[in-house]
Amino acid sequence: MGNPKGFIEINRKISGNRPIEERVNDFSEVEQVLNEEDRKLQASRCMDCGIPFCQWSCPVMNNMPEWQDAMYRGDWKEAIDILQVTNNFPEFTGRICPAPCEHGCVLNIHDEPVTIRENESAVSEKAFANGYIQPKPPKERTGKTVAVIGSGPAGMACADLLNKAGHTVTLFEKDEAVGGLLRFGIPDFKLNKQVVERRVKILKEEGLIIKTGVHVGVDIKADDLLEKFDAVCLAVGAMKPRDLPVEGRNLKGVHFAMEFLTQQNRVVSGAKIPKKDRLLATDKHVVVIGGGDTGSDCVGTSIRQKAKSVTQIEIMPEPPVKRSLNNPWPYWMKVKKSSSSHEEGCERRWSMATKRFIEEDGKVKKIEVVEVDWVGANGSMQMVEKPDSKQILDADLVLLSMGFVHCIHEGLLSDLGLEFDNRGNIKATDIKATTKAKVFAAGDAVRGASLVVHAIAEGRKMAEHVNQYLIEEKVSLASQQSS
Repeated sequence: MGNPKGFIEINRKISGNRPIEERVNDFSEVEQVLNEEDRKLQASRCMDCGIPFCQWSCPVMNNMPEWQDAMYRGDWKEAIDILQVTNNFPEFTGRICPAPCEHGCVLNIHDEPVTIRENESAVSEKAFANGYIQPKPPKERTGKTVAVIGSGPAGMACADLLNKAGHTVTLFEKDEAVGGLLRFGIPDFKLNKQVVERRVKILKEEGLIIKTGVHVGVDIKADDLLEKFDAVCLAVGAMKPRDLPVEGRNLKGVHFAMEFLTQQNRVVSGAKIPKKDRLLATDKHVVVIGGGDTGSDCVGTSIRQKAKSVTQIEIMPEPPVKRSLNNPWPYWMKVKKSSSSHEEGCERRWSMATKRFIEEDGKVKKIEVVEVDWVGANGSMQMVEKPDSKQILDADLVLLSMGFVHCIHEGLLSDLGLEFDNRGNIKATDIKATTKAKVFAAGDAVRGASLVVHAIAEGRKMAEHVNQYLIEEKVSLASQQSS
């Protein structure tokens, strides 16, 4: 610890966001950056605790105290080297991770955690600028072939490590570009896609084979996949959205959030969308149903498209501003979260259930909602409608952002004959093996929709176990040949 009094002498200072009146007119990244000296001072606040709860809270187990200290000393090379031991893509998590590490930081006892996420982003950008992150292709190949299906953070992390281990890895993506929801789901104002492109370029230069626009299960059949590759890694995500089966659901103007977000991301990247297919919030009353991060992204995108009004409704009660007694440190803080999009102008409504969509000329025009209470005990809560609490809201565009239920079963997964758990996710063991020989699975397809950092952690674990499987298979084959 370079400065043992850093946490006493230096106040927490965040980089902050660009002015609202400026940023709502473009899709450039919202977050600003601190100057180098301030950034080092923020790193000096790390206490190098005897028990690093920050690391315990981090899904990829980033070694926070060590790289914070290297950063404080100005040794950016050491800082990025430490980070990349545990995290393939710190430039992603440094931008979009909700920072569970900061929730576990000892200084968060007093709501003043180290700015770990921002520091991680700063280290990553410094490393790229100084040329510390360079392609490192394996010195030799093992002769083993691996197919990784899905190029989101789990698939990218898995493919990256298996390629570095010397296996010949092919990363398949059904869309036109690599990244999954990093590319098409998260708006550019949170993650500029050039950041993704920069990393993909390195992966290619390291020898990773990337095939986009290939829908495995359609363009390549399951049996052909199993015959061609020594191992198959599934990182297909949890892409089946939760629907809202109420009256008027099929009206024009009611869409899943991802239809809206992916289209706008493609437009930002330069794609031309026919006018008749364009989903726009311009001059419309927008209602976003769902209070999570995806809903927040819909809010920010609607504001940039110049919506007349934006209302976000959530069926659950409004969370507390501070930790409750049954949610102690160092656990994840279950508190009200407001994003940069909320700051830009959005009415938020809590404990609201949707009853029906009301049409005008075949299009959604209004939405009927009702206030609800949650009653019960011992974790068993039931929703009860409040009497005489129905309301009618203007709604020319409704975006359903209620999460995802599980992976898409139809197609590849059904053709492989995989088993699913009681939530509809792929059933996999601790070593990420599925019920089909030499087929492994990880990420949201196994654990359900979650954070990018969880996906990276899952992809890394799958790579570790698949690598061990291939090594053992190679040794077994060599033994058979020698006998």
